[in-house]
Amino acid sequence: GGGGGGRAKRRPGRASSLSGGGSALGGLPGTMSSRADEGAAVEGGEELSNSMNLMDFSDEILLHILRYIPVSDLILNIRRTCRKLAALSLDKSLTHLVNLHKDYQVDKDKVKQLLREIGKEIHELNMAGCYWLPGATIDQVIHCKNLVRLNLAGCHLTSLRLSRMLSALQSLRSLTIDVNPGFDASHLSSECKATLSRVLELKQTLYTPSYGVVPCCTSLEKLLLYFEILDRSRFILSGQLMVGESNVPHYQNLRVFYARLAPGLVNQEVVRLYLAVLSDRTPEKLHAFLISAPGGFAESCTVKNLLDSMARNVTLDALQLPRSWMNGSSLLQHLKFSNPFYFSFSRCSLSGGQLVQRVLNGGKDLRSLVGLNLSGCVHCLSPGSLLRKAEDDIDSSIVETLVASCCNLRHLNLSAAHHHSADSLGKHLCQLLTRLKCLLSLALPVCSVADLSAADKPSVQPASGVASQGFGKKVRIGVQSCPWNFLEQGNVKPSVFWTLLAGLPYLKKLELIGSTFSSAMPRNEPAIRNSLPPCSRAQHVGDSEVAAIGQLAFLQSLTLAQLPNILTGSGLVSIGAQCQHLRTLSLANLGMMGKVAYMAALMDMLKHCKCLRDLRLEQPYFNANAQFFQALSHCSSLQRLCIISRRGTLQPDAVMAFMTACLEVVMLHMFTGESLTVCKSLQQSLIWSFQADRPALNIVIFPLLHEDLTEVIRDVPMMHLDEITLFKSRVAEEPPNLWW
Repeated sequence: GGGGGGRAKRRPGRASSLSGGGSALGGLPGTMSSRADEGAAVEGGEELSNSMNLMDFSDEILLHILRYIPVSDLILNIRRTCRKLAALSLDKSLTHLVNLHKDYQVDKDKVKQLLREIGKEIHELNMAGCYWLPGATIDQVIHCKNLVRLNLAGCHLTSLRLSRMLSALQSLRSLTIDVNPGFDASHLSSECKATLSRVLELKQTLYTPSYGVVPCCTSLEKLLLYFEILDRSRFILSGQLMVGESNVPHYQNLRVFYARLAPGLVNQEVVRLYLAVLSDRTPEKLHAFLISAPGGFAESCTVKNLLDSMARNVTLDALQLPRSWMNGSSLLQHLKFSNPFYFSFSRCSLSGGQLVQRVLNGGKDLRSLVGLNLSGCVHCLSPGSLLRKAEDDIDSSIVETLVASCCNLRHLNLSAAHHHSADSLGKHLCQLLTRLKCLLSLALPVCSVADLSAADKPSVQPASGVASQGFGKKVRIGVQSCPWNFLEQGNVKPSVFWTLLAGLPYLKKLELIGSTFSSAMPRNEPAIRNSLPPCSRAQHVGDSEVAAIGQLAFLQSLTLAQLPNILTGSGLVSIGAQCQHLRTLSLANLGMMGKVAYMAALMDMLKHCKCLRDLRLEQPYFNANAQFFQALSHCSSLQRLCIISRRGTLQPDAVMAFMTACLEVVMLHMFTGESLTVCKSLQQSLIWSFQADRPALNIVIFPLLHEDLTEVIRDVPMMHLDEITLFKSRVAEEPPNLWW
């Protein structure tokens, strides 16, 4: 699996990695090379040689190898190679959990055959995001009689289909579904409701105002709700949400309640109806209460009663509330916590004093905390917020208290703020964060890593040529000689950002986002035509700081947004050459807005990114030309590409050639400045050319500033929209291990 992902790469029309053409494992136990007669003497006095036979490995080693093969390949191909592998492929350690999530090459026929052959052996089935499978294929889940966990998020599912399926799954304890327009709970049979009454965990995405199956789940311990209802649905708010005892949720055993709302008043109205039942009798066992809501979300009387009841009756270990519920309230003073593992105060007006006294409990031991989201908390690192400007320097003692108390923190988000550090020795934010040795993901504002003490010192330059700042000229960009090589020679003092990354060698996800950055394509709204200027301190963060990211050998996900001082992009080459596990890359508004000065470096970087799967590029004047797509073709693992460019252009022939060369690509989203005619013509050509061989193909090519943009993106599968197309900070967005 590329980048240690645990999944072997496959291409259509090519034999699987172990059954290749019947040679490696075909017939009698095949050898990895021709076998010599073990008893024969070798002429010329050479030593006896025995080639390694794959079948000589122990069962334990072979089982470990087989775990890296997609289950569809394992059952439909590998199992047919020899008797030994046929037996091992059916080992319960391989068949109890079947994960089809992002197995983009599996088609409806393979899924039907797979579920028919080993359906009774499957205990956990993850089909999340398999939007390309028709409803008749989803029906085959009925063969999995022993299912305990089932994830059908993003699949085509009606209330009748769900009823037939769940009637046969009597052992089910965990369920994930979408509730789409037309869902009718009255279609659920008594057998289906009996199964739902035993479900302990439910994750439900709502595209229409409804309780879904929640009222039937009388034993719920964990409830996750995602509200994606369009505002135009407000006029059909169903009466069944408010009346009828049989339609009321049962929360008496609830331990975890999580709700995430997309923008829109209708989502707020519906979630209030869910909370109304919760406020009547707050579950005594509730220990995690999380609501993520963008913008303003007024606190109603029902909500106030719920929060008061929680303060009296429950002890929490995870908390997230809308900012309007937190701002100006004394709620944190009254809520009780025990060994908390996750806090999110995103966009709240939380001061540093409140953070220390009410969240960090006066600086006492909080080693249980693993996730902390302070995104948009512009005053959280200063003692008071009444007279302070957002750009004023932070209080380093607050950061020292944070890192000392939360020594086991793994996910920290400080984005969407400024957090400037004073020029004092050893007190810079980056220097203090190096003490968090367990960090796996980190989000910082660009200006917070600026090192003003080193601003007048010479910057690190590429060793093998500097790219011209001109656009479209031929330049030579070699792999940059890393900053730490210069440091060893004593020429350059390490920047505080370099020191930070050197102290966090196991970081897997890094986001460096400008404090005023906003994507040109927000959620459910027209494209943004104007953007705020970057913070002045961001001018001190350039190519050498970006090059320092190359130290992160285990980096898997990188986001760089609004770095105005990127001159050549030479640091990107260092990242591509050294971060060999990089899977997700998002670049937005780097350098000057009127041109893409880093294009040559980006193309050089892409030639090294063999494990890259997701690429998102947002730049106002991005030219998606033949040279760019030729460089991108080196990314042999690439699956999803999204380009957002208000004034950008594209070359249709280059796009077609790229899609022909990159067989793994299944998602292509391009929102540019091209005309609607050009976009529609290219989109239709791509779908016609590649849909047959790529069942999961999702192509959207559309003018970014077109008035119908919001209607177009609503048809995009939620998995792609949420994970790549729409920009957002994803560090500590949700509690770790929220779902299986």
